[in-house]
Amino acid sequence: MATALITGATSGIGLTFAQHLARQGYDIVLVARDARRLDETAESITAATGRHVEAMRADLSDRSDVARVAQRLSAGERPVEVLVNNAGFGIHQPLASEDGVEHEKAIEVMCRAVLVLGGVAAKAMTSRGVGMIINVSSTAGFMALGGYSAVKAWVTAYSESLSVELRGSGVQVTALCPGWVRTEFHQRAGLSTSSIPSWLWVDSDQVVATALKDAGRGKVISIPTMRYRGLMWCVHHLPRGAVRAISGKITSKRKGPKPGGEEAR
Repeated sequence: MATALITGATSGIGLTFAQHLARQGYDIVLVARDARRLDETAESITAATGRHVEAMRADLSDRSDVARVAQRLSAGERPVEVLVNNAGFGIHQPLASEDGVEHEKAIEVMCRAVLVLGGVAAKAMTSRGVGMIINVSSTAGFMALGGYSAVKAWVTAYSESLSVELRGSGVQVTALCPGWVRTEFHQRAGLSTSSIPSWLWVDSDQVVATALKDAGRGKVISIPTMRYRGLMWCVHHLPRGAVRAISGKITSKRKGPKPGGEEAR
């Protein structure tokens, strides 16, 4: 039976991926930090879909935990055919900061873990001639919104490069680049969203459905909704100076109180 592994799978986009893939007939491996939420999520998905759900507690800022997840991806028994690299968190620390701890953790979770897990999954999937890797990036990666933009720009570029490397292997790689999605992410990240127009918000179900449809069609960059595709077309064609000016205005409006912790999207 086909199996999908999702990181950051107990809330937001990650949870929605797990629910959609379970309904499509996949057994699920949930990866997240909170053991209680993992167990509750596993029970809920099994009750709703009847699929086998494996809960795997892991902190992707811990390299030994990343290695354990990588072992699961390379396992021959119940092989993983779909990997969704989703775990992530908001970044508050300025880029011009003497203390780079927050940025270093972001790179561990949203860059290094994506690189390691994507590489292991790609090798295992290529050996079987089939597989799908979806890396959750962001439209922020096309902007200049601080550390988060820098990290997500890397995720998108990595996904494109991996897709080129795996061309003809039977393994599809897609970078999902959503805009503002209705999840817990922004509250947990301490971001103010009061200035965001209602028409810019997208439901996580729509985001995930679009990502799975685009990946199934072989698209490497998935931007949910026509309005965001139009906006990103404009960003692509604007002078970079204009993009930086717009990014500065967005950044100044969305600062909020520092959160108590990080969580998956």
